[in-house]
Amino acid sequence: MTDTTVSSLGPRSILRNLWKDQRVWLTSALILALLALFDLQQAIESARFAGAALLHTAPYLVLSIAIAAWAGATGADNLIAKAFTGAPLLMIALGALAGGLSPFCSCGVIPLIAALLAMGVPLSAVMAFWLASPIMDPSMFVLTMGVLDLEFAVAKTLAAIGLGVFGGTVVHVLARGGALSDPLREGVGNGGCGGARVRAPKPVAWRFWTDSERRARFAKTARTTTLFLAKWLTLAFLIESLMLAWIPAETVTAVLGGTGLMPIAMATLVGVPAYLNGYAALPLVGGLIEQGMAPGAGMAFLVAGGVTSIPAAMAVWALARPPVFALYIALSLSGAFAAGLLFQLWQFV
Repeated sequence: MTDTTVSSLGPRSILRNLWKDQRVWLTSALILALLALFDLQQAIESARFAGAALLHTAPYLVLSIAIAAWAGATGADNLIAKAFTGAPLLMIALGALAGGLSPFCSCGVIPLIAALLAMGVPLSAVMAFWLASPIMDPSMFVLTMGVLDLEFAVAKTLAAIGLGVFGGTVVHVLARGGALSDPLREGVGNGGCGGARVRAPKPVAWRFWTDSERRARFAKTARTTTLFLAKWLTLAFLIESLMLAWIPAETVTAVLGGTGLMPIAMATLVGVPAYLNGYAALPLVGGLIEQGMAPGAGMAFLVAGGVTSIPAAMAVWALARPPVFALYIALSLSGAFAAGLLFQLWQFV
């Protein structure tokens, strides 16, 4: 846009364009500004929380961004896409297994999800990985075993993999009917329209750094992915900090106590806004179970909250079109309820 064009725009047009291009950053800035106006201490705490959370996830983000950029620069993304064109049910099972056992958090996996969909990997296999990934990872398994017990940790791992298989299978059935053929938002991945189709394989240049064009592609992918992640994760962590500050644990305890099917259903629904984060949720669930809450309700709370937590849900919203996001939430809630119910029944075997 030239200087003449800019000068010809009125203030309203400039603000409209600014909001269109930078609405996520502006929303984060507005939240901090309002907090500073009404509660300066909370504004400082929220900023610190977001910064610390970004630093905590930085190793996973750097690794996943590098993988996505490397795949695009070398042309290895076509090989990965081709590898996922085998038997759909096998790909779904492998995606769920990888998601349930991988060390990637719900934030670190974002660029991999976008890259896989842009490569042409079927949404069913990606959804299996996407659903399973936020629920369990190696460090979470150890912590769950320590805070709760080994049985709960194993059951939660199986729930993650089972939810991935369930969600991937549902997406596969829908896709066979012609639905969900264009899952990515416009401008994400390779442009949306062709993002979910396998592209023609091209020669792979493993030593991409010897080619100036491929080096430029690597730098561009890394830069755009980093900026994309930074704006959405900053907003997500700011909102999460306010949830931690404004939703008392006693409120969650009062809602989730008791036994039977109703607490499992309530835990599934309450897990969406009240999950806080994976590490904070474990001692909360442990305390609730000690106070008499059914273990199945605890499982439903952890599974539903993990998949629909603010960072995980906003990651899906940022990448996927609204129908895919709605399906993600529906699969999360129904799968979490089923996981809680099955775990509760297991307690009586």
